[in-house]
Amino acid sequence: MLPACALFDLDGTLIDHFRAIHRCHTHAMTTLGLPPPTMAQVRAAVGGGVELAAERLVGRELKAAALAVYRPYWDATMLQDVDLLPGVLELLRALRQHGTRTAVFTNKHGPSSRLTCDHLGITPLLDGNFGATDTPWLKPDPAWTRQVLAQLGAQPGTTLLVGDSPFDVQTAQHAGLAFIGVTTGTHDAAELRAAGATRVCANLPEVARELGL
Repeated sequence: MLPACALFDLDGTLIDHFRAIHRCHTHAMTTLGLPPPTMAQVRAAVGGGVELAAERLVGRELKAAALAVYRPYWDATMLQDVDLLPGVLELLRALRQHGTRTAVFTNKHGPSSRLTCDHLGITPLLDGNFGATDTPWLKPDPAWTRQVLAQLGAQPGTTLLVGDSPFDVQTAQHAGLAFIGVTTGTHDAAELRAAGATRVCANLPEVARELGL
C-alpha cells in the first residue's frame, strides 16, 4: 500500500549538491588559513545542518568565523553545481498521481531548500518544503516532525520518510514513520542498517519499485 504522505530529505536523497557544499566549505576554510577539506570530509560532516557541519570541519572555536565566510558565499553561489538525482521526477509524479502528498523535510536552510527546488523545477510536485531555520528544531527532533505532519494534514502511521543518513533513520524512529534509506548520499547500506533502517535502496528508481510504482 502506498503511503498517504511521503517526506523526502533533500541533499543526497533528491539532489546532488555536494560539489557546491564542498566548494563553499573550501572557501571558508582557506579564507581562515586552514587547509581545504576533502570531499570525503565534507560528505561525512553534513546531514545535521550547516552549523554542525562547520563545527565538525573547523572545530567549535572557529565555527562562527567559518560560518560568517560560508553563508554569504553560499547565498551567492548555491545554484551552481546542483543536479536532481536520477528518478526524482518520475517518483514524485507517480506518487502524486496516486494521491500521495509529497514534501521535502531537510536540515538544509529552509530558504536555500526552497530556492534550490524552484531552480530545479520540482516545487510544483511538492505539497511542502520544510527546512532548518523554519522552526527552532532540526531532525531528528520529533517536535518538528509533528509540526510538519500537522501542516500537511498527515498521520505518522501513513507517512513514509525517504532519506540517506542516520539523522533520517532516527527521525522516522522517533516519530513512528515508515522509512526507506537510499545510498545516494552520505552513508552506505551497512551504516543505514546499523542505524536501524530495515529497508535500504540503491537509488530512487529502486524506491519506486519497492513501493510498487
